[in-house]
Amino acid sequence: MNLVSVLLERANEHPDLPAIIDRKNGVDRIVSFRELAHRVSSGAAHLRSLGLSKNQTILVFQPVSIELYEILLAAFHSGIRVMLADPSAGRKFISLCCQRAMPDAFFGPWKAQALRLAIPELRKVKTAIRSDAWFPGTKPWKSSGAPSPLTEVPDSHPALVTFTSGSTGVPKAAVRTHGFLLAQHRALSESMDFQTGEADLITLPVFVLANLASGMTSVLADTNLGKPGSPNRAAIRRQCETFKVTRCAASPAFFEAFADDLPNFTKVFTGGAPVFPDLLQRLQEFLPNAHIHSVYGSTEAEPIAHLPAHEYNPQLREITRLGGGLCTGKTAPGIRLEIIPNHSGKPLPRLNAAEFEDLLSAPGHVGEIIVSGPHVLPGYLDGLGDSETKIHVGETIWHRTGDAGWTDPENRIWLLGRASETLPPFPSPETLPAEALRYPFAIECALRESFPGIRTAALDFNGTRTLVTGADAPSGEIDRAAETLGIKSVIRIPKIPLDRRHNAKTDYPALRDILKKSQASHSQDSLI
Repeated sequence: MNLVSVLLERANEHPDLPAIIDRKNGVDRIVSFRELAHRVSSGAAHLRSLGLSKNQTILVFQPVSIELYEILLAAFHSGIRVMLADPSAGRKFISLCCQRAMPDAFFGPWKAQALRLAIPELRKVKTAIRSDAWFPGTKPWKSSGAPSPLTEVPDSHPALVTFTSGSTGVPKAAVRTHGFLLAQHRALSESMDFQTGEADLITLPVFVLANLASGMTSVLADTNLGKPGSPNRAAIRRQCETFKVTRCAASPAFFEAFADDLPNFTKVFTGGAPVFPDLLQRLQEFLPNAHIHSVYGSTEAEPIAHLPAHEYNPQLREITRLGGGLCTGKTAPGIRLEIIPNHSGKPLPRLNAAEFEDLLSAPGHVGEIIVSGPHVLPGYLDGLGDSETKIHVGETIWHRTGDAGWTDPENRIWLLGRASETLPPFPSPETLPAEALRYPFAIECALRESFPGIRTAALDFNGTRTLVTGADAPSGEIDRAAETLGIKSVIRIPKIPLDRRHNAKTDYPALRDILKKSQASHSQDSLI
């Protein structure tokens, strides 16, 4: 079933309800469900008039806006695949993406069109569609003409292709089908309590499609979404008051930046990066009547688990403080989750049911987190990346998340960080799984619980259990606490580098580069 049929149903049920609200050039723009459905249908007709048809691919470089969702849905309407690649990842990465899946058309504003001309693969694209000002060699985007009939496609028909960097440097292409996106909508709707008529502040663009399917209004945050840790608080507060926004899903960095100045949300969901219990507590204290949840998920499986803030009680926080990791609650609807021994970086063979059962770890044992379900990505384009991330058990495909963790007797999931990041052995307290303190993230969570707001990074550096802190960390106290967790060396640097996407996760490759350069500099100084 074409997923756009769900949008058409919502347009029939709630024609005048605002579907998407954005702000452009200082002006609020509102498109209703009825108007959006018409724009999508006429936009699909326009794509056909340009010679594009079912099974072809269009690469979209459009900022988050009403136009972005017009082109996405118009392409889906026509059975055309949409390809997304982050322009900020650089020209080389985009070139590699195009080598993996060459697009038939390109869509974007004039700045994106200029970038297109700078990339050899994209210069070969015959059909270029501009979304704003004139640019040579492009066709204008039109979504106000006659409508077109919906193209019927099977659930297995590809809808969206996105890219992540592979371990070999070759991009992995995640292909989401129409059926997959509908299954993801159902899981998100149930897990995050979507209600028709609610207004949702959008900081994570992926949620708009699920919102539209649920009859909710998506208010696109008037801020730089590429910098979630530096939101335009005044602009966002104005939007929330003007359009009576009741809910928001965002990175922890976004909510940290608001401190005690949050709009009056009644539902808050935060994820995409570690959600520490002190943040959940502050959010609950500032919004005492709101439903606050942390959400755990990934590109390949969103959502996996969620945890209401009030359930992160003192007993669970004590487990975190001792080094048990970060609790993410119980699995989301439709998800099956298991723990297997850590085989990070090693492909696993096809297994039968008995062999798979023998592989599974019991509750309370640390290992890799694997998941399966209708909204878990079964594989990557051309199978590139499948060998190290998928386990085939009969007809079931399990996804290896790359995260380490364990489950407690209440079936709650505890994250210990990346399975590939381990430290030299150190015994865990008797109340914790034996291997918990082998993982840097468990140490970082423990120190965060003891020193709220202080960022640390644990890693194996030159074979030593090492902790890196920023210049603001209280030296004596944190050193003593780290020692009880098996840390043998503490290094202070001006600032710990963070990931570009969420501004919340430690960028370990960049951190190692900093430490190696500092070590080399000290070595040079000792020779002078």
